[in-house]
Amino acid sequence: MAQLRFRIAISLDGYTAGPEQSVENPLGIGGTRLHEWVFPLAAWRKPHGLEGGKVNESTPVLEELLSNVGATIMGRNMFGGGPGSWDQDDPWNGWWGENPPFHHPVFVLTHHARPPLELEGGTSFTFVTEGIQSAYNQAERAANGRDVALAGGANVARQYLKAGMVDEMVLHLVPTLLGAGDRLFDGITDLKGLRPAQTVAAADVTHLKFARR
Repeated sequence: MAQLRFRIAISLDGYTAGPEQSVENPLGIGGTRLHEWVFPLAAWRKPHGLEGGKVNESTPVLEELLSNVGATIMGRNMFGGGPGSWDQDDPWNGWWGENPPFHHPVFVLTHHARPPLELEGGTSFTFVTEGIQSAYNQAERAANGRDVALAGGANVARQYLKAGMVDEMVLHLVPTLLGAGDRLFDGITDLKGLRPAQTVAAADVTHLKFARR
């Protein structure tokens, strides 16, 4: 069975996005600060089709997260677009452009059906309306023996955490405060067997890995 590996950037006060999220500002006010550590890394730039970049303490963490992943699960907001049904005449292809960085099948949890979307570089988006177990089952089959990445956002992550389906969790703890927004662990009182496994400190982020023993 494929491992379900969750990773997300989080502020010191527990938020994965700032307040007032919108189509124009999907990470909310201040939310981009959670990801400034990763943008300069060569390991992040390469899947996005960019050259150059830095190598530092975060590099092996990111390389491990990207390794042996055959499919990804994400929520509707992370794919892109506001709430409600899709515009069937001209549906938006999300935040990720014509050549998304995944290069494998992605399964988007949503309440509104939509035909699958095939883009360049081997990335496809399948829109799942039957819930988290169905999304995982489809992703596991598509991963073809490799692991499944759980990319977020927080609402989808909470559902998988509450169900005890997450096998590995990596929190990129960024030394900033957002004060409001989308809090990852709202309503979570039990990590369902996830235990601290590794800590990696870099200048601008600390990586906390939890896994089942």
